[in-house]
Amino acid sequence: MEMKTESKGHIAALITVIIWGITYVSTKSLLEYFTPIEILFIRFVIGYAALWLICPHLMHVNDKKHHWYFAAAGLCGVTLYYLFENIALTYTLASNVGIILSVAPFFTAIFGYLFLKDERPGAIFFVGFVIAMIGILMIGYNSEANLKLNPLGDILAIIASIIWAAYSTLSKKIGSFGYNTVQATKIIFTYGLVFMLPAVCMMDFHPEVSAFLNVGNMANILFLGLGASALCFVTWNFALKVLGSVKTSVYIYMVPVITTVSSAIILGEQITGMIVCGIVLTLAGLFMSEKKKNKIQTESDVEQNAL
Repeated sequence: MEMKTESKGHIAALITVIIWGITYVSTKSLLEYFTPIEILFIRFVIGYAALWLICPHLMHVNDKKHHWYFAAAGLCGVTLYYLFENIALTYTLASNVGIILSVAPFFTAIFGYLFLKDERPGAIFFVGFVIAMIGILMIGYNSEANLKLNPLGDILAIIASIIWAAYSTLSKKIGSFGYNTVQATKIIFTYGLVFMLPAVCMMDFHPEVSAFLNVGNMANILFLGLGASALCFVTWNFALKVLGSVKTSVYIYMVPVITTVSSAIILGEQITGMIVCGIVLTLAGLFMSEKKKNKIQTESDVEQNAL
């Protein structure tokens, strides 16, 4: 039973990164018609509505203190992360953002060790991280404009990766409370949208009606709202609950791989020998980092796998 549950966790994480790997192209395309805050707010409103249709019942929170975790997760994972990511995409290349955000598992491992105390990745994790990053850089070097740096955009992407690591750590903690994953995600979205309102008021939020009449725009918005937001947050939170924050986060290494492969299939972009080597190294690093060499496994990890 435990192995079956763990397999579901890996499948959920894989589905998530496959969809997320395609989102950079969608977001970059929408930025020609919408501002970062417009894309952010619209996609999560759609995702929020979808979650309510799937699970219309209110969830009772057992402990009032749990609301602090839900609020922090909403602030980090919904509002701040995507706001920083979308703004970063306006200043730098999508490939740069994808590569920089791939360092999130490193920060997740640090946060897990400092705050959860139940995940202690050994040297093999960090060796895998280095190998994966070499592979990701090889992929990025052959992408658009050969990794031209943009200080402001790239710094915002680094901040976004730290924020996502914080979200993954918080979600792992929330997973230990035993709530239904869809219901818990709804509460996280609720707080995220509330925290988003000041940005909506202060930033340029005036979406043009004509932009919604564009078929391509609507397809991208629905993809981001229903797929990348509603579905992926549920699958990602489920994976975090089952596998833990470190094991789940290493799947982020695959995002540049998915982006590169999907660009070749959809846009006809060329895959060079260096990109192939980069993909192989990235996947090798993922498998190395995913293997926990620590012989000591805490009771918390066992409980998480049993959920």
